[in-house]
Amino acid sequence: MTQTTSRRTLVDTNRAIVVIGILVVLLLALTIVSACVGQVPTSPAEVLGSIAHRLHLDIGPMPAHPAGEDVLWYVRFPRIVLAIVVGGALGCAGALLQGIFANPLAEPGVIGVSAGAAVGASTVIVIGGTFVAGWSVAAAAFCAGLLTTLLVYALARSGGRTEVVTLVLTGIAVNAFAGGLIAYLTFVATPTARDRIVFWQLGSLASATWESVAIVTPMAAVGIAAALAISSRIDLLALGESVARNLGVDVERLRQVAIVIVALLAAASVAFTGIILFVGLVVPHLMRMLVGPAHRILIPTSTLAGAIVLLAADIGARTLVANADLPLGMLTSLVGGPFFFWLLRRTRSEQGGWA
Repeated sequence: MTQTTSRRTLVDTNRAIVVIGILVVLLLALTIVSACVGQVPTSPAEVLGSIAHRLHLDIGPMPAHPAGEDVLWYVRFPRIVLAIVVGGALGCAGALLQGIFANPLAEPGVIGVSAGAAVGASTVIVIGGTFVAGWSVAAAAFCAGLLTTLLVYALARSGGRTEVVTLVLTGIAVNAFAGGLIAYLTFVATPTARDRIVFWQLGSLASATWESVAIVTPMAAVGIAAALAISSRIDLLALGESVARNLGVDVERLRQVAIVIVALLAAASVAFTGIILFVGLVVPHLMRMLVGPAHRILIPTSTLAGAIVLLAADIGARTLVANADLPLGMLTSLVGGPFFFWLLRRTRSEQGGWA
Protein backbone atom coordinates (compact mmCIF):
# COMPACT_ATOMS: atom_id res chain seq x y z
CA MET A 1 0.00 0.00 0.00
CA THR A 2 2.81 2.37 0.93
CA GLN A 3 4.75 1.51 -2.22
CA THR A 4 1.66 2.09 -4.35
CA THR A 5 1.05 5.47 -2.72
CA SER A 6 4.69 6.49 -3.13
CA ARG A 7 4.66 5.42 -6.78
CA ARG A 8 1.46 7.40 -7.43
CA THR A 9 2.92 10.46 -5.71
CA LEU A 10 6.06 10.21 -7.84
CA VAL A 11 3.99 9.93 -11.03
CA ASP A 12 1.89 12.96 -10.03
CA THR A 13 5.02 14.97 -9.24
CA ASN A 14 6.67 14.08 -12.55
CA ARG A 15 3.49 14.98 -14.43
CA ALA A 16 3.32 18.32 -12.62
CA ILE A 17 6.96 19.07 -13.51
CA VAL A 18 6.31 18.26 -17.17
CA VAL A 19 3.15 20.41 -17.25
CA ILE A 20 4.90 23.33 -15.57
CA GLY A 21 7.81 23.04 -18.02
CA ILE A 22 5.44 23.07 -21.00
CA LEU A 23 3.54 26.05 -19.60
CA VAL A 24 6.76 28.03 -19.07
CA VAL A 25 7.95 27.32 -22.62
CA LEU A 26 4.54 28.23 -24.05
CA LEU A 27 4.45 31.45 -22.04
CA LEU A 28 7.90 32.47 -23.30
CA ALA A 29 6.92 31.68 -26.89
CA LEU A 30 3.70 33.71 -26.66
CA THR A 31 5.65 36.58 -25.13
CA ILE A 32 7.92 36.73 -28.18
CA VAL A 33 4.96 36.42 -30.55
CA SER A 34 3.06 39.18 -28.75
CA ALA A 35 6.09 41.47 -28.91
CA CYS A 36 6.25 40.99 -32.68
CA VAL A 37 2.56 41.74 -33.30
CA GLY A 38 1.62 45.28 -34.27
CA GLN A 39 1.69 47.95 -36.94
CA VAL A 40 5.45 48.44 -36.49
CA PRO A 41 7.08 45.32 -37.99
CA THR A 42 9.40 43.51 -35.58
CA SER A 43 11.04 40.09 -35.89
CA PRO A 44 11.70 37.65 -33.03
CA ALA A 45 15.44 38.17 -33.50
CA GLU A 46 14.97 41.94 -33.13
CA VAL A 47 12.89 41.46 -29.99
CA LEU A 48 15.57 39.27 -28.41
CA GLY A 49 18.28 41.64 -29.60
CA SER A 50 16.54 44.62 -28.02
CA ILE A 51 16.22 42.77 -24.70
CA ALA A 52 19.89 41.75 -24.85
CA HIS A 53 20.86 45.37 -25.56
CA ARG A 54 19.01 46.54 -22.43
CA LEU A 55 20.98 43.92 -20.48
CA HIS A 56 24.21 45.38 -21.95
CA LEU A 57 24.81 42.32 -24.10
CA ASP A 58 25.87 42.78 -27.71
CA ILE A 59 23.80 39.89 -29.05
CA GLY A 60 21.33 39.94 -31.93
CA PRO A 61 20.06 42.73 -34.19
CA MET A 62 18.28 45.85 -32.99
CA PRO A 63 14.83 46.77 -34.43
CA ALA A 64 15.27 48.09 -37.96
CA HIS A 65 12.26 50.42 -37.80
CA PRO A 66 13.13 53.89 -36.41
CA ALA A 67 10.36 53.64 -33.81
CA GLY A 68 10.84 49.94 -33.14
CA GLU A 69 12.76 50.30 -29.87
CA ASP A 70 10.30 52.77 -28.36
CA VAL A 71 7.30 50.73 -29.49
CA LEU A 72 8.71 47.62 -27.85
CA TRP A 73 9.60 49.16 -24.49
CA TYR A 74 6.84 51.73 -24.05
CA VAL A 75 3.87 50.05 -25.74
CA ARG A 76 4.22 46.29 -26.20
CA PHE A 77 6.32 45.15 -23.25
CA PRO A 78 4.17 46.92 -20.60
CA ARG A 79 1.09 45.38 -22.20
CA ILE A 80 2.68 41.92 -22.25
CA VAL A 81 3.80 42.09 -18.64
CA LEU A 82 0.40 43.38 -17.48
CA ALA A 83 -1.34 40.58 -19.37
CA ILE A 84 0.90 38.01 -17.69
CA VAL A 85 0.41 39.49 -14.22
CA VAL A 86 -3.37 39.96 -14.53
CA GLY A 87 -3.94 36.57 -16.16
CA GLY A 88 -1.82 34.86 -13.52
CA ALA A 89 -3.67 36.64 -10.71
CA LEU A 90 -7.09 35.69 -12.10
CA GLY A 91 -6.05 32.07 -12.61
CA CYS A 92 -4.70 31.87 -9.06
CA ALA A 93 -7.82 33.54 -7.62
CA GLY A 94 -10.06 31.08 -9.46
CA ALA A 95 -8.15 28.05 -8.19
CA LEU A 96 -8.25 29.39 -4.64
CA LEU A 97 -11.95 30.22 -4.77
CA GLN A 98 -12.90 26.86 -6.24
CA GLY A 99 -10.89 25.13 -3.51
CA ILE A 100 -12.60 27.06 -0.72
CA PHE A 101 -16.08 26.54 -2.20
CA ALA A 102 -15.31 22.92 -3.19
CA ASN A 103 -17.08 23.76 -6.43
CA PRO A 104 -15.47 23.88 -9.92
CA LEU A 105 -18.13 26.35 -11.09
CA ALA A 106 -16.95 29.15 -8.79
CA GLU A 107 -15.01 32.12 -10.15
CA PRO A 108 -13.87 35.48 -8.68
CA GLY A 109 -16.83 37.45 -10.01
CA VAL A 110 -19.20 35.42 -7.85
CA ILE A 111 -18.19 37.25 -4.66
CA GLY A 112 -18.76 40.70 -6.13
CA VAL A 113 -15.23 41.87 -6.89
CA SER A 114 -15.82 42.64 -10.56
CA ALA A 115 -19.27 44.19 -10.04
CA GLY A 116 -18.05 46.35 -7.16
CA ALA A 117 -15.04 47.49 -9.16
CA ALA A 118 -17.31 48.42 -12.06
CA VAL A 119 -19.51 50.52 -9.75
CA GLY A 120 -16.46 52.37 -8.41
CA ALA A 121 -15.03 53.02 -11.85
CA SER A 122 -18.40 54.10 -13.28
CA THR A 123 -19.02 56.48 -10.39
CA VAL A 124 -15.70 58.24 -10.86
CA ILE A 125 -16.23 58.49 -14.62
CA VAL A 126 -19.69 60.04 -14.15
CA ILE A 127 -18.62 62.46 -11.40
CA GLY A 128 -15.26 63.35 -12.89
CA GLY A 129 -16.48 63.84 -16.42
CA THR A 130 -14.77 63.04 -19.68
CA PHE A 131 -11.25 64.02 -18.69
CA VAL A 132 -11.03 62.19 -15.36
CA ALA A 133 -7.58 60.64 -14.93
CA GLY A 134 -7.19 56.95 -15.54
CA TRP A 135 -5.47 56.61 -12.18
CA SER A 136 -8.61 57.85 -10.43
CA VAL A 137 -10.71 55.24 -12.23
CA ALA A 138 -8.24 52.48 -11.35
CA ALA A 139 -8.05 53.50 -7.68
CA ALA A 140 -11.85 53.68 -7.41
CA ALA A 141 -12.22 50.27 -9.07
CA PHE A 142 -9.70 48.67 -6.73
CA CYS A 143 -11.15 50.16 -3.53
CA ALA A 144 -14.76 49.45 -4.52
CA GLY A 145 -13.92 45.86 -5.42
CA LEU A 146 -12.32 45.24 -2.04
CA LEU A 147 -15.14 46.96 -0.14
CA THR A 148 -17.80 45.01 -2.03
CA THR A 149 -16.11 41.73 -1.22
CA LEU A 150 -15.88 42.61 2.47
CA LEU A 151 -19.55 43.62 2.41
CA VAL A 152 -20.56 40.31 0.84
CA TYR A 153 -18.57 38.45 3.45
CA ALA A 154 -20.07 40.46 6.34
CA LEU A 155 -23.63 39.91 5.07
CA ALA A 156 -23.00 36.18 4.63
CA ARG A 157 -21.80 35.60 8.19
CA SER A 158 -24.31 34.05 10.57
CA GLY A 159 -23.63 32.84 14.09
CA GLY A 160 -19.91 33.42 13.71
CA ARG A 161 -19.71 31.15 10.66
CA THR A 162 -19.85 31.61 6.92
CA GLU A 163 -21.72 29.00 4.92
CA VAL A 164 -20.58 28.57 1.33
CA VAL A 165 -24.11 28.56 -0.09
CA THR A 166 -25.00 31.73 1.84
CA LEU A 167 -21.87 33.44 0.60
CA VAL A 168 -22.63 32.55 -3.03
CA LEU A 169 -26.27 33.68 -2.78
CA THR A 170 -25.21 36.92 -1.09
CA GLY A 171 -22.69 37.50 -3.86
CA ILE A 172 -25.39 36.97 -6.48
CA ALA A 173 -27.67 39.48 -4.74
CA VAL A 174 -24.92 42.08 -4.41
CA ASN A 175 -23.92 41.55 -8.06
CA ALA A 176 -27.53 42.17 -9.10
CA PHE A 177 -27.71 45.35 -7.02
CA ALA A 178 -24.37 46.52 -8.43
CA GLY A 179 -25.70 45.86 -11.92
CA GLY A 180 -28.62 48.18 -11.19
CA LEU A 181 -26.27 50.90 -9.98
CA ILE A 182 -24.15 50.55 -13.11
CA ALA A 183 -27.27 50.79 -15.29
CA TYR A 184 -28.32 53.98 -13.47
CA LEU A 185 -24.85 55.53 -13.77
CA THR A 186 -24.79 54.66 -17.47
CA PHE A 187 -28.23 56.26 -17.90
CA VAL A 188 -27.30 59.58 -16.23
CA ALA A 189 -23.82 59.83 -17.79
CA THR A 190 -22.98 62.09 -20.69
CA PRO A 191 -22.62 60.34 -24.06
CA THR A 192 -18.83 60.44 -23.85
CA ALA A 193 -18.76 59.18 -20.26
CA ARG A 194 -21.29 56.50 -21.18
CA ASP A 195 -19.02 55.22 -23.92
CA ARG A 196 -16.12 55.14 -21.50
CA ILE A 197 -18.13 53.18 -18.91
CA VAL A 198 -19.15 50.61 -21.51
CA PHE A 199 -15.58 50.29 -22.82
CA TRP A 200 -14.19 49.83 -19.29
CA GLN A 201 -16.64 47.03 -18.60
CA LEU A 202 -15.54 45.23 -21.78
CA GLY A 203 -11.94 44.95 -20.55
CA SER A 204 -8.76 45.96 -22.37
CA LEU A 205 -4.98 46.13 -21.96
CA ALA A 206 -4.67 49.11 -24.29
CA SER A 207 -3.85 51.53 -21.45
CA ALA A 208 -1.04 49.43 -19.99
CA THR A 209 2.02 51.37 -18.79
CA TRP A 210 5.05 50.55 -16.70
CA GLU A 211 3.47 52.55 -13.87
CA SER A 212 0.37 50.35 -13.86
CA VAL A 213 2.58 47.26 -14.01
CA ALA A 214 4.55 48.53 -11.01
CA ILE A 215 1.34 48.88 -8.99
CA VAL A 216 -0.41 45.64 -9.95
CA THR A 217 2.63 43.33 -9.84
CA PRO A 218 3.46 43.63 -6.11
CA MET A 219 -0.17 43.10 -5.11
CA ALA A 220 -0.47 40.09 -7.40
CA ALA A 221 2.82 38.67 -6.10
CA VAL A 222 1.67 39.02 -2.49
CA GLY A 223 -1.67 37.39 -3.29
CA ILE A 224 -0.11 34.46 -5.16
CA ALA A 225 2.47 33.90 -2.40
CA ALA A 226 -0.29 33.96 0.23
CA ALA A 227 -2.35 31.48 -1.81
CA LEU A 228 0.61 29.10 -1.97
CA ALA A 229 1.12 29.47 1.78
CA ILE A 230 -2.39 28.19 2.56
CA SER A 231 -2.55 25.58 -0.22
CA SER A 232 -1.88 22.61 2.08
CA ARG A 233 -4.73 23.63 4.40
CA ILE A 234 -7.11 23.93 1.44
CA ASP A 235 -6.29 20.32 0.55
CA LEU A 236 -7.27 19.32 4.10
CA LEU A 237 -10.51 21.27 3.74
CA ALA A 238 -11.36 19.12 0.70
CA LEU A 239 -11.61 16.15 3.06
CA GLY A 240 -14.58 17.78 4.78
CA GLU A 241 -14.96 20.48 7.40
CA SER A 242 -15.13 18.10 10.36
CA VAL A 243 -12.03 16.19 9.24
CA ALA A 244 -10.15 19.44 8.60
CA ARG A 245 -11.02 20.72 12.07
CA ASN A 246 -9.84 17.47 13.64
CA LEU A 247 -6.55 17.91 11.78
CA GLY A 248 -6.11 21.37 13.32
CA VAL A 249 -7.46 23.61 10.55
CA ASP A 250 -9.40 26.71 11.62
CA VAL A 251 -11.93 26.48 8.79
CA GLU A 252 -13.56 29.87 9.35
CA ARG A 253 -10.23 31.69 9.57
CA LEU A 254 -8.99 29.87 6.47
CA ARG A 255 -12.03 31.03 4.50
CA GLN A 256 -11.58 34.59 5.73
CA VAL A 257 -7.95 34.64 4.62
CA ALA A 258 -8.77 33.03 1.27
CA ILE A 259 -11.56 35.52 0.50
CA VAL A 260 -9.27 38.46 1.29
CA ILE A 261 -6.60 36.99 -1.00
CA VAL A 262 -9.12 36.49 -3.82
CA ALA A 263 -10.39 40.05 -3.37
CA LEU A 264 -6.84 41.42 -3.51
CA LEU A 265 -5.95 39.46 -6.65
CA ALA A 266 -9.19 40.16 -8.51
CA ALA A 267 -9.48 43.84 -7.53
CA ALA A 268 -5.87 44.52 -8.49
CA SER A 269 -6.44 42.76 -11.81
CA VAL A 270 -9.53 44.69 -12.91
CA ALA A 271 -8.27 48.08 -11.70
CA PHE A 272 -6.32 48.90 -14.88
CA THR A 273 -7.84 46.44 -17.33
CA GLY A 274 -11.57 46.53 -16.65
CA ILE A 275 -13.69 43.41 -16.24
CA ILE A 276 -12.23 40.22 -17.72
CA LEU A 277 -14.49 37.23 -17.12
CA PHE A 278 -14.12 33.44 -17.21
CA VAL A 279 -10.30 33.23 -16.88
CA GLY A 280 -10.73 32.34 -13.22
CA LEU A 281 -13.34 29.72 -14.15
CA VAL A 282 -11.82 27.99 -17.17
CA VAL A 283 -8.13 27.87 -16.27
CA PRO A 284 -8.25 26.13 -12.85
CA HIS A 285 -10.64 23.50 -14.18
CA LEU A 286 -8.38 22.67 -17.12
CA MET A 287 -5.34 22.50 -14.85
CA ARG A 288 -7.19 20.25 -12.42
CA MET A 289 -7.79 17.84 -15.30
CA LEU A 290 -4.04 17.82 -16.07
CA VAL A 291 -2.33 17.87 -12.66
CA GLY A 292 -5.02 16.78 -10.21
CA PRO A 293 -6.65 18.55 -7.26
CA ALA A 294 -3.59 19.14 -5.02
CA HIS A 295 -3.45 22.93 -4.57
CA ARG A 296 0.31 23.09 -4.02
CA ILE A 297 0.51 22.16 -7.72
CA LEU A 298 -2.83 23.47 -8.93
CA ILE A 299 -2.21 27.07 -7.80
CA PRO A 300 1.14 27.59 -9.60
CA THR A 301 -0.06 25.81 -12.75
CA SER A 302 -3.29 27.85 -12.77
CA THR A 303 -1.22 31.00 -12.37
CA LEU A 304 0.96 30.13 -15.36
CA ALA A 305 -1.98 28.98 -17.46
CA GLY A 306 -3.97 32.12 -16.61
CA ALA A 307 -1.07 34.23 -17.87
CA ILE A 308 -0.94 32.18 -21.08
CA VAL A 309 -4.69 32.42 -21.71
CA LEU A 310 -4.83 36.18 -21.24
CA LEU A 311 -1.70 36.77 -23.32
CA ALA A 312 -3.11 34.61 -26.12
CA ALA A 313 -6.45 36.44 -25.89
CA ASP A 314 -4.65 39.78 -26.14
CA ILE A 315 -2.81 38.61 -29.26
CA GLY A 316 -6.19 37.71 -30.73
CA ALA A 317 -7.63 41.07 -29.71
CA ARG A 318 -4.91 42.84 -31.70
CA THR A 319 -4.87 40.61 -34.76
CA LEU A 320 -8.38 39.25 -35.47
CA VAL A 321 -9.50 42.56 -36.99
CA ALA A 322 -7.04 44.68 -38.95
CA ASN A 323 -6.16 48.04 -37.37
CA ALA A 324 -8.48 47.40 -34.42
CA ASP A 325 -8.05 46.53 -30.75
CA LEU A 326 -10.98 44.29 -29.79
CA PRO A 327 -12.26 44.32 -26.19
CA LEU A 328 -10.41 41.64 -24.28
CA GLY A 329 -13.32 40.80 -22.00
CA MET A 330 -15.47 40.15 -25.05
CA LEU A 331 -13.09 37.49 -26.34
CA THR A 332 -12.72 35.72 -22.99
CA SER A 333 -16.52 35.70 -22.59
CA LEU A 334 -17.08 34.29 -26.08
CA VAL A 335 -14.75 31.41 -25.26
CA GLY A 336 -15.61 31.06 -21.58
CA GLY A 337 -19.38 31.11 -21.99
CA PRO A 338 -19.66 27.90 -24.05
CA PHE A 339 -17.03 26.30 -21.82
CA PHE A 340 -19.15 27.13 -18.77
CA PHE A 341 -22.16 25.37 -20.29
CA TRP A 342 -20.04 22.32 -21.10
CA LEU A 343 -18.60 22.34 -17.59
CA LEU A 344 -22.07 22.61 -16.07
CA ARG A 345 -23.33 19.62 -18.03
CA ARG A 346 -20.21 17.63 -17.21
CA THR A 347 -20.52 18.42 -13.51
CA ARG A 348 -24.19 17.44 -13.45
CA SER A 349 -23.43 14.15 -15.19
CA GLU A 350 -20.86 13.39 -12.48
CA GLN A 351 -23.45 14.30 -9.80
CA GLY A 352 -21.52 17.28 -8.50
CA GLY A 353 -18.16 15.53 -8.30
CA TRP A 354 -14.82 17.08 -9.10
CA ALA A 355 -13.43 16.61 -12.59
